[in-house]
Amino acid sequence: MHQVETVRDIAHQDAPNPAAVYLARLGPGSRRAMTHAIEWLAREASAARCTAETMPWHLLRYQHTQVLRARLKAGYAPATVNRFLAALRGVLKEARRLELMTAEQYYQAVDVENVEVRTLPAGRALEDAEVAALFRRCAAERKPWRVKDAAILAVLLGAGLRRSELVALDLADYSPGSGALRIRHGKGNVERVVWITGDAQRAVNDWLGLRGSAQGPLFCPVDHVGRVTVRRLAAKAVYRILQRRAYKAGVARFSPHDCRRTYVSTLLDAGADLVAVQGLVGHAMPQTTARYDRRGDRARKKAAELVRIPYVTPEATPRQHASGD
Repeated sequence: MHQVETVRDIAHQDAPNPAAVYLARLGPGSRRAMTHAIEWLAREASAARCTAETMPWHLLRYQHTQVLRARLKAGYAPATVNRFLAALRGVLKEARRLELMTAEQYYQAVDVENVEVRTLPAGRALEDAEVAALFRRCAAERKPWRVKDAAILAVLLGAGLRRSELVALDLADYSPGSGALRIRHGKGNVERVVWITGDAQRAVNDWLGLRGSAQGPLFCPVDHVGRVTVRRLAAKAVYRILQRRAYKAGVARFSPHDCRRTYVSTLLDAGADLVAVQGLVGHAMPQTTARYDRRGDRARKKAAELVRIPYVTPEATPRQHASGD
């Protein structure tokens, strides 16, 4: 890629960096993953001469993006390849918006296809018995943080939040009366409102009774005597809470994202509209939401039962005997 390797001398020094503009549009969770992708792309495209900040992205052309795709495909899993290509397209789109590329240059450069993914879907949905066991164990415990843990489970399973969205919630984002949760830090910085109802709402309201009304993060650490420190939980802390809860309840290990898969599967199993579920979980496309469906054969059997065949049992008739004649 000789053209890209020597571009530092001819780069637009005063132009905004399209990679920085692209990353600024993303939520915290996506930004971390895409920063890694963009750094890799910059190194590969410039033979390690440029970083994401110094890379003149506007000089990438069709032949360059095709080489990047080939190198990715040779060394990474399909899902990783496609994530890196999405980051590449996002940066080039910003370069076009910043008028660093012509329309023809942009459309040729982004004409790079995803790699087909032929793997089993990741993760799982929790069974109803597993969910019940988790909450029973929380209720039976004597530790004061059981209330917080139960509320976290209630929000993850009852609203399908991402782990980053859960820890970003503030007390002001929750309405105890309606159960509405305002998600202000969703993926792509897209805001939305979701609702927790019934027992999930009761679990969070019980947590507020222990937490108190001090402004700040909705979920906070609790010590062994029940003292609450009003500071934000780390995303890793949520993962550890779920692993501890799974172990104590005798449930197979599960991740925060498995709670999200459970939420989607539960709603679809109950007959919720796919587009409505898409809006609740904050997906840009319904196809993404459909990939979270983990109902398996149960859902397919339920769909098959929608077909009605008007079969009529024949009336009884006298039994015919074969003649010996």
